[in-house]
Amino acid sequence: MTTSLDQLKATGTTVVCDSGDFATIDKYKPQDATTNPSLILAASKKPEYARLIDEAVKYGRSHGGNIDSQVDATFDRLLVEFGKEILNIVPGKVSTEVDARFSFDRQASIDKALHIIDLYKSIGIDKGRVLIKIASTWEGIQAARELESKHGIKCNLTLLFSEVQAIAAAEAGAFLISPFVGRILDWYKASTGKAYVAREDPGVKSVQNIFNYYKKYGYKTIVMGASFRNTGEITELAGCDYLTISPNLLEELYNSQAAVPKKLSSEDATALDIARKSFIDNEAEFRFYLNEDQMATEKLSDGIRKFAADAVTLKEILKAKLERA
Repeated sequence: MTTSLDQLKATGTTVVCDSGDFATIDKYKPQDATTNPSLILAASKKPEYARLIDEAVKYGRSHGGNIDSQVDATFDRLLVEFGKEILNIVPGKVSTEVDARFSFDRQASIDKALHIIDLYKSIGIDKGRVLIKIASTWEGIQAARELESKHGIKCNLTLLFSEVQAIAAAEAGAFLISPFVGRILDWYKASTGKAYVAREDPGVKSVQNIFNYYKKYGYKTIVMGASFRNTGEITELAGCDYLTISPNLLEELYNSQAAVPKKLSSEDATALDIARKSFIDNEAEFRFYLNEDQMATEKLSDGIRKFAADAVTLKEILKAKLERA
């Protein structure tokens, strides 16, 4: 009998590895891989990745300018060095994140994305293999809109917790969105004190609703469920476009032979009665309805803070290396 992981792939779901660890990515043979500052921070502390840090530091020193400028250059290059190694393993794409401190600055997000793509180009990697990962704020969604339409750069809108964000992202023409299933569950468990089975999981239901909305109205934006807490959440979303899964949960699916039937279907979605909405050209309405969703507002802010903090920690490590050089 085939593994649960193979069965999941057979439902039409593309499996993506949510890791910065190359050996893990190679083991599970995903199509794509996603990274973020937290994952790269964890990986960078392992001795086997010292050569990537050394390469980034070498680049940063050659960049010139003051120490802060060198740290920023080293940080960006390190993200790209990790991306390059991952692309030697996966056949598809890698997501590389724009610094979370630019989450509320459309132009800075665009400029940083263009710089990251230029860094990839300088080492022979085409932009078609890279997804620029941007937080799903109003400014981030508008930055993705311009990057997609004017520069042909594909974007992954991350830290997505609500239908409002998802609809605006699709209207912006984003290549892919990453709704955070587990973080939604975390909020509801803390808020209600209730334990949720997978089929009632509010994070699962959120992704189901977004998937159905996109398929109902023919949006091409890929729905990639992310941030899972257990395999039950994953199997309830079998049939979703993409799922990005952490190594420990990939291992569980790899070692299981439990049945994984298809749960989501584009054909079924088209028959649903779902009201159409629009937010992309109305900033006030987008902000109001996002603000009305307490969970999404709190988790978006929390996610930005955590990614920014991990980026700062990583930059401090790189700064110390630059100063010792």
